[in-house]
Amino acid sequence: MNTHLIALLFFAATVVIYGVSKGLYQRRPRLWLSPVVVTPIALIILVKLTHTPFAVYFEDTRWLSWLLGPATIAFAYPIYTQRALLRRYPVTLFVGVSAGLCLGLFSSWLLARLFGLPPDLAHSLLPRSVSTPFALAAAGAFGGDKNLTVICVMVTGIFGLLIGDAFLGWLGLRSSVSKGAALGASAHGFGTSKAYEIGDQEGAVASLVMVFTGVSMVLLAPLFAHWVG
Repeated sequence: MNTHLIALLFFAATVVIYGVSKGLYQRRPRLWLSPVVVTPIALIILVKLTHTPFAVYFEDTRWLSWLLGPATIAFAYPIYTQRALLRRYPVTLFVGVSAGLCLGLFSSWLLARLFGLPPDLAHSLLPRSVSTPFALAAAGAFGGDKNLTVICVMVTGIFGLLIGDAFLGWLGLRSSVSKGAALGASAHGFGTSKAYEIGDQEGAVASLVMVFTGVSMVLLAPLFAHWVG
């Protein structure tokens, strides 16, 4: 079969699987039924069963990845609508951004050292704690592979989404600002989506922390790359 046709079919399959899983999640809001969990798993199984190379799958579905950029910029609107709230908590937001950036880099470096990851994977892992558009921009400074970086970002977001809400409950956080900052810093876009399910204030704070953490990662990536070697 023509590779372009296969790529087009996978594009359609990606959209359909996401749409079906989103409808299912709206009826039964369970974390394991979330589109960001169901869609990647279903696609991985489909790609493996059909023995389709990643390059073929990515040929047409790359446009979905491109949409992550405009989607990230769209978070500016809820930030604007909640600007009064955000001006009240500059210190909390600054701490959230700084902690998310530093802990994300340190945990990535530590994982690479503990498990003896090969250089390509270790370098690709470093920017995993920020949203995909920012991670892709920072991956070059770290000498990582962008395809591997996307996978690392996805895994981080899904893991943060699955345990984030329960972990915040265990910590006993009640402040909407603290919850939003924690979710935005630890699980970037996935955490921000979860924050909006909790409330508008949580979502706005998560959006701001996610964007500022991503911008900081891109600007400071050359310096961080020098530090970690």
